[in-house]
Amino acid sequence: MSLDHLWAGWRSAYVASVVDGPAPTVTGSGAGGPCVFCGIFESDAVDEERHVVHEDALVVVLLNAFPYATGHLLVMPRRHVGDLGALDPEESVALWEGARRAVSALGRAYAPDGVNLGANLGRAAGAGIPGHVHLHAVPRWIGDTNFMTAVASTRVLPESLGDSWAKLRAAWPA
Repeated sequence: MSLDHLWAGWRSAYVASVVDGPAPTVTGSGAGGPCVFCGIFESDAVDEERHVVHEDALVVVLLNAFPYATGHLLVMPRRHVGDLGALDPEESVALWEGARRAVSALGRAYAPDGVNLGANLGRAAGAGIPGHVHLHAVPRWIGDTNFMTAVASTRVLPESLGDSWAKLRAAWPA
């Protein structure tokens, strides 16, 4: 298989000149503007309502409110920071430990065939909330794609977020 390349050198000047549009409208009081994640951290609601599976002084793990698959977790530093390189060493270690434990909990709760673990760093990379670094942990199964996603741009999830929260909370490693 050969791969053709289309060169458009003029595009680099255009891309460099584009100014980011307004940030998504969110709630909370993260440094540098409102942040949906910081709003969740500051909420007085119980963990089940906030969909927080685990939290400690440095890291919070919660269910994605708009999951790609059942059990889709977000792992993030508690501190409002948008640049992975701006994490201090303790936060970085805690973030990776949170991701490791999230993958373990997904394995216990759902026995997936695999897990996608990744980050969209910056708006151009697809970050929906670019101002607060977060990792995605998404359980995957062989053959888990279906016609609804491909044809109708719709995801079919077999359980509620509340049920997912209960399973993952029970499966969280001690």
